[in-house]
Amino acid sequence: MTNHKKTEKQEKVQHTVCMDCSSYSTYCYRCDDFVVNDTKLGLVQKVREHLQNLENSAFTSDRHRKRKLLENSSLNSKLLKVNGSTAALCATGLRNLGNTCFMNAILQSLSNIQQFCCYFKELPAVELRNGKTAGRRTYHTRSQGDNNVSLVEEFRKTLCALWQGSQTAFSPESLFYVVWKIMPNFRGYQQQDAHEFMRYLLDHLHLELQGGFNGVSRSVILQENSSLSASNKCCINGASTVVTAIFGGILQNEVNCLICGTESRKFDPFLDLSLDIPSQFRNKRTKNQESGPMCTLRDCLRSFTDLEELDETELYMCHKCKKKQKSTKKFWIQKLPKVLCLHLKRFHWTAYLRNKVDTYVEFPLRGLDMKCYLLEPENSGPESCLYDLVAVVVHHGSGVGSGHYTAYAAHEGRWFHFNDSTVTLTDEETVGKAKAYILFYVERQAKPGAEKL
Repeated sequence: MTNHKKTEKQEKVQHTVCMDCSSYSTYCYRCDDFVVNDTKLGLVQKVREHLQNLENSAFTSDRHRKRKLLENSSLNSKLLKVNGSTAALCATGLRNLGNTCFMNAILQSLSNIQQFCCYFKELPAVELRNGKTAGRRTYHTRSQGDNNVSLVEEFRKTLCALWQGSQTAFSPESLFYVVWKIMPNFRGYQQQDAHEFMRYLLDHLHLELQGGFNGVSRSVILQENSSLSASNKCCINGASTVVTAIFGGILQNEVNCLICGTESRKFDPFLDLSLDIPSQFRNKRTKNQESGPMCTLRDCLRSFTDLEELDETELYMCHKCKKKQKSTKKFWIQKLPKVLCLHLKRFHWTAYLRNKVDTYVEFPLRGLDMKCYLLEPENSGPESCLYDLVAVVVHHGSGVGSGHYTAYAAHEGRWFHFNDSTVTLTDEETVGKAKAYILFYVERQAKPGAEKL
């Protein structure tokens, strides 16, 4: 295909392209972009028409019938015994669109955080196209701009498609296209960091919910939901949204000058906590390895909150001494979130490479007690600091730019393993052996009528 980008010299360069057989979008490998224009002979449109004819042919219809039979048999094979009765496995997988397992693992994890997921599923649908474009297939390209896309809307549609039980796998193409539009770091088909994607996703959802879409604010729904807005005091970049209401917490950062003793305090909002794996545990790779003590999640949390002396490269600017001095730093949690997201820092830069810390970290499935990390633990209730695990993201492989992401998540008392389009039932023992990369803990709800001790 002749170069589709206009250049000053109008050079003719042959570009290799491919076409998506479901959306008929054309992707250029050389430009790393979707394109909408055609050749002078209209070859791209001819290919589209040919594929559409095939889709409507008797051969394709027969193939679809066979596929439906396979999906039905697959659905039947997913029947399981629960308390003596037969129940259907209604979980839906997410198709891999080309190294998009990082996105699939995060989406499946977020879909199982009920309060967060239900908020988006209850949002009213937004009509993104009208007039002449309504009802017509859209061919995507980055150069179209982002005025006619909504991350919130596509995220809502994706969550609605999961857990319906009507299909074994859903293709999040529209959401992926929007991600390309508004998150340039994730364009292309190379492997990406799941934690980095989660932060970009939550930040952009938060910003769009603040401003609404097409001038229509979505914050009204949050205000009507008092259970989210009343207890939320963590605002990041402006007004509160469901993102900060559920994931938002507050850290207190204490810095003490070792020369004059001056203390500086600063409060920082957070959506997740990134925890180092202590260096003394970095050679222990499996749970069953006998040599040395096992690393636990509490070790990582203790390392994060313990008093630390800053090195020469991080000297503190003391306002009393009026120069940079040696100092100590300590973190306290001033406010815990409803959903505590813990990111284990498994990737570290060396001189030339980003290596992976493959250490197994033991983590509790129930009753993670965060009370000892609070700034004012005496003001918290007996169960307000207890968290239960709801989802785990796992990275398989040796490097951040390679490998594969999967997720474990709990839904209605059962644990599932999400591996792109494949969803299988699993057990707590298997989940507990996973080498976690991101952990999602949900605040345990106090029992009705329970009194504070």
